[in-house]
Amino acid sequence: MGMKVSASDNAADPEPMMEINTTPLIDVMLVLIIMLIITIPIQTHAVKLNMPVANPPSVTPPEIVEIYVDFDDTILWNGVVVPTRPQLEARLQAAAAQAVQPEVHLRPNKLVEYKTVSMVMASAQRLGITKLGVIGNEQFAQ
Repeated sequence: MGMKVSASDNAADPEPMMEINTTPLIDVMLVLIIMLIITIPIQTHAVKLNMPVANPPSVTPPEIVEIYVDFDDTILWNGVVVPTRPQLEARLQAAAAQAVQPEVHLRPNKLVEYKTVSMVMASAQRLGITKLGVIGNEQFAQ
């Protein structure tokens, strides 16, 4: 029993293939990748917005209520001081109960604390005011 040392002893014997045939492996991997792409659900990133409904333009401009929050937490409703939160909420509730809600413009002072402004906004949202906007933002640009 001898061991063959060189290939020159017998030229008729073919040498064994030393490389792996990777073509079937690549084919299987491509099929798996395609199946993975098909089965992954499409990721949709959506922000839910309450868009206005297309109504015919009205001839009369809407009523505008301006709430001003002064630097010392004083709240003014169309220029009239509202001393307590229950009185503010009563006015907001009356505005929300109207058939055509007025536009509520919230104008905070540059120096007011955020908690007072957020309290007014939260009360308005909780009581059903749908047309609320913050105006006077140009003072915060500096």
